Parts: sequence; C-alpha cells; structure tokens
Amino acid sequence: MKTILQTSVKRLSKGMTVLAMLLVVQLASAQAVFDKFDNQDDIRAVIVNKKMFSMMAKMEVKDKDGQQFLALVKKLDNLKVFMTANDKRSTEMKNEAMKYVKTAGLDELMRVTEKGKSVRIYVRSGATESQVKELLMFIEGSGKDETVLMSLTGNFDLDELSALTEKMNLPGGAELKKAGKK
Repeated sequence: MKTILQTSVKRLSKGMTVLAMLLVVQLASAQAVFDKFDNQDDIRAVIVNKKMFSMMAKMEVKDKDGQQFLALVKKLDNLKVFMTANDKRSTEMKNEAMKYVKTAGLDELMRVTEKGKSVRIYVRSGATESQVKELLMFIEGSGKDETVLMSLTGNFDLDELSALTEKMNLPGGAELKKAGKK
C-alpha cells in the first residue's frame, strides 16, 4: 500500500511540474507575441522593460504631474509600441493583434473610428473595475497616418495612462485619456 501511494504521489508531482512548466511557457509566449515586429526596417519600435521602469521610478520630481507619472511607472512591467506606415506591415500587425485579443481573452474597452482612422483598446482587468493588468491599443492608420500597436502590462489604473503617453510622447494619448474617463 505504501509503494502504491508513493508512486501516485510521484506521478502527481510530475504532472504538477509539467503543468507549471506549460503555464510558464504560455505566459512567456504571450509577452513575446509581438516581438517579431522588433528590429524591422519599416517598423519603429519603443520597448521599455521592468528594469527601466524601476530606474525611472527613482527620479526625483517636485511637480504634481511628475509625481503622478512616477506613481504609475512603479506599477508597470512592460511597454511595447510598434509603428509603421507600410501597408503590408500594418496588415500583419492588425492580424497579429486581433489573433492575440482572441487567444489572450482581452475585453474590448472602446473603439473609435474617425476620419479614416480606427482606434481599438482592449484590456485584461485586474482586481477592480478600473484596475488593468494588460492593455492593448491598436490604431489602424490610413493614408499618411501610421499604424500603431501598443502593449502595456503591469497592475495599473486606467485613469493614470494618459500621463504615461504624455510624458513619454507616445501615440494614442488622447484615446487613452478618453478610455480612462469611461
């Protein structure tokens, strides 16, 4: 009886280990899904990781806007922004973003179409209604306007995001400001 129990425990332990490894692989691939757009000649990229956010959070600021920005930065893990005016790359970015929205289980927060420009914002909610663990914004450009794909992870409040886009001069700040008010 003792050996049967030991064998069962070992099998269960191996199964849990395999399950944990699969979860780690799934989370890592979710973070890397847009990395194929990095280092491409016709795509501009801005990538900021947790280490950089930690360094930024140590800055000393005295004004209220700066303090709000630093409070948000402490809550962020990753920021990836990809921009292109290339139609082929725009289509690739859109397809990848929409596929990711479905597989990652993100919820649509808002959608705006104006003057040939389409903006979509998706989120994975946190502990409260205004808390966000992940935000994906896709701005589909037309004509001279660039297509923008932005992925942001952490544990932050939606109302704080306009400070980030404003201070870092990122596209989509006006749209995020509107989303924060919803």
